Amino acid sequence: MNLSPKTVLTHLDELRALTSDVYGAQRIAWTPTWAAARAWFDRKLDELPFAALLERHQDAAGNRWITLPGTSPRALILGSHLDSVPNGGWLDGAIGVVTALEVLRALGEAHSGHPPCTIRLVDWADEEGARFGRSLFGSSAFAGTHSIDADRARTDRNGITMEDAVAPYGVAIERIGDAAIERQNAAAYLELHIEQGPVLEARNEPLAVVLGTKGVERHAITFHGQEAHSGSTPMSVRRDALAAAAQLALEIRPIARRHPDAVATVGLLKTFPGIVTAVVGRAEMTLDMRDLDAAVLAGMYADAQSASRRFAEQEGCTVEWARIWSIEPVPFHPKLIELCTAAIADVTGQTEVTQLPSGPLHDAAEVAHCGIPTVMMFVQSLRGLSHNAAEDTRREHIEQAVEAFAQLAERTIDWIIAE
Repeated sequence: MNLSPKTVLTHLDELRALTSDVYGAQRIAWTPTWAAARAWFDRKLDELPFAALLERHQDAAGNRWITLPGTSPRALILGSHLDSVPNGGWLDGAIGVVTALEVLRALGEAHSGHPPCTIRLVDWADEEGARFGRSLFGSSAFAGTHSIDADRARTDRNGITMEDAVAPYGVAIERIGDAAIERQNAAAYLELHIEQGPVLEARNEPLAVVLGTKGVERHAITFHGQEAHSGSTPMSVRRDALAAAAQLALEIRPIARRHPDAVATVGLLKTFPGIVTAVVGRAEMTLDMRDLDAAVLAGMYADAQSASRRFAEQEGCTVEWARIWSIEPVPFHPKLIELCTAAIADVTGQTEVTQLPSGPLHDAAEVAHCGIPTVMMFVQSLRGLSHNAAEDTRREHIEQAVEAFAQLAERTIDWIIAE
């Protein structure tokens, strides 16, 4: 296969120049800059030597599909997303789509435009959820886990509804579930993504196999105490809601550290009345917990609830929990994990290839959720940074990622054909 990793770098540089400013990438879904990125990608497809053989369309949820028919209708799907967060990085999502394009080109040329199985490239719509807070919009519609009623009413900071925002891009919110038709003949899904974390850099390794995406438990926790004057209320009789909340926030860290891959975060804390001269009568906080093992996640949740009740009692307060959102862990396919491990080992020469769970959610989780064999490959992120203009990856590591991903695609095709 005549692969050109440097072409991927050239394309990524072009996309960055087209859709970024001094603050970072601005490819927010359902905006003109995002549309410009997609138009740029279409021009790259036009340059392929077998462009006339490609079938291109947008599904009901706004996902863009490029299909190269093969001898077998069973399809290998390669993809990721072109949209970004505001002031985002040049690689997040885009590296997966652009690498998929190069692998599609190389596979198509290697088989004179007629590969042994059908190859499909997908650019998922609105993975980030940056404008309306609805992540994985397109892939959830594909998987059948969409939420049309809730999505219709979502608004951006200017009060524009999601229903109105997507309409100019050919999407009718009530029909996004029709995207599920794209699952027909899907045999496997592969996605390359930057790690967005510091593990690979700390291990001095360029690539890793992703075992799956962690499950998430996300809750709002409210401690109720008693507002009182800060000058006249003795410490011994205070019912300080912040004191209880602060103890829980600190306890969350050891709860997570009992498990090697678990993470837990208190990301928001509000106090009421929130003035310097009053004991806090109400404290509201959020808790986000993640792990690849459902039993570990359930245990962390139980431990956090127990701790909250203990601290509330100590401070003379009460506590309430409300679930914001949750998703079960999504393990990836064992055979594809094996193939991905072998591809990375061949390219890097590593005898031990790192295997990681993904803390962030990805479109791959929705694809796997509906039963399609799926795996992801991570490439190292410098300083573990993502979702900002400082996001970066060594160019030589990107080239290795392209080579390994192409090998993974070839191995997966052989597996599909042999089944």
